[in-house]
Amino acid sequence: MNIWKGRFKGGLHPKALQFSSSLSVDRRLFEEDIDGSLAHVRMLARQKILRAADAKKIAAGLERVRRELRAGKLPLSAPAKGRFVAEDIHMAIEARLIDLIGETGGRLHTARSRNDQVALDERLFLLSQTSAVLGEIRALQKSLLTLARRYRNVMMPGYTHLQHGQPILLAHHLLAYIEMLDRDYGRFSDSRTRVSLSPLGAGALAGSSFPIDRRGVAKQLHLGGILDNSIDAVSDRDAILEFLAASAVTMMHLSRLAEELVLWSSREWGFIEIGDAFSTGSSIMPQKKNPDMAELVRGKTGRVYGDLIALLTTMKGLPLAYNRDMQEDKVPMFDAADTLRSSLTIMALMIPSVKVLEDRFEQELDADFSTATDLADFLVRKGMPFRQAHAVVGEIVQGAAERRVGLSAFALADLQKYSLKFDGTALALTRSRASIEAKKSAGSTSPAEVAKALLRWEKKLGRPRGRHRYGG
Repeated sequence: MNIWKGRFKGGLHPKALQFSSSLSVDRRLFEEDIDGSLAHVRMLARQKILRAADAKKIAAGLERVRRELRAGKLPLSAPAKGRFVAEDIHMAIEARLIDLIGETGGRLHTARSRNDQVALDERLFLLSQTSAVLGEIRALQKSLLTLARRYRNVMMPGYTHLQHGQPILLAHHLLAYIEMLDRDYGRFSDSRTRVSLSPLGAGALAGSSFPIDRRGVAKQLHLGGILDNSIDAVSDRDAILEFLAASAVTMMHLSRLAEELVLWSSREWGFIEIGDAFSTGSSIMPQKKNPDMAELVRGKTGRVYGDLIALLTTMKGLPLAYNRDMQEDKVPMFDAADTLRSSLTIMALMIPSVKVLEDRFEQELDADFSTATDLADFLVRKGMPFRQAHAVVGEIVQGAAERRVGLSAFALADLQKYSLKFDGTALALTRSRASIEAKKSAGSTSPAEVAKALLRWEKKLGRPRGRHRYGG
């Protein structure tokens, strides 16, 4: 099908057609394309731009094309002797429509361009993907919350610089990821307001001379409104970029969690075991149990970063309005959506398989110096300036390190060698549990604050959510 044969004497060179065709990629948008076309043709009928009978015939033809595509009965490749040659999914659908219902199918494209058509398809795709991502984020949060409640009394070393910092509850550590994911949820949720705007009716760039009802089409598609400027409607891809940016941040959070699962399941750390269903072995080393799912999530993060940079680079130098470069927006969009969703899903499934080896956490805490800050705070409460207290406790830590013992091994007489301000109540502060229970600030690792956080998240994540496919 040569849509510009009136202007050109001949068709594209076969290699040029092959090079420029996006059908192998954008065929994935056929549902969105047909949804948009149905809304468009019904509007044309309401506005008396098309006869009602023609609109009905076109709508029936589009639904038949949809059924054929869903069933895989409509070949979208372009064979050398095929009945039509399509550059993209939009022309493939239109060509099949004309093949089915005759020249009436050619009326479908009245008052629109492929420029506003594809921009709409992409926004509908983003809305459906965003709704799915929101559900998958919630599923992962629920998995983390279940793990946190299961091990809510387990202590662990809290880390900075990958060194022991202060004792914390494992549940507090896991809740940190739930908080991160909730901000990710907020970014995707907030983006829907900007994505849910219809570009249809912008035409190629200048709008249409037909009396179309753009807002009516947007309402029919459950969108929040229209893009007001016809040039902007077809020439920007910030909706995709925002999705990619939110995906990159979410993947960063998943990668950090994956990294800790990899570290904690190693023999050197030995804090957890990941279930067999989410681990692999070695083709040569019989003893191996590798955290491959976590490693793959960590590795796939770079792909999503690349998707974002690829589209930013494509868009950065383009003059208004539409340029064919923008055809390259779909590969990163699809790849990021697929990668993020599969990563969220596998993490949500893997987390419940994690078994925490509680005694290993206890061993680490018994032999470390992570209650040092509590001893310094004790001296401050006794009137010593913090910097002086910091230095005193630093000497205590040095002494413990030389003796190769943890702070919990010190007796009162040992502490008083460094300061007579220490009394019997200071000894309890060398114990990790006492350190954790001493915390008083909101959002801290104290058992009371962690219990409140667990209850808050249990209430929040239990709320049902339901949405139209395109976010309405």
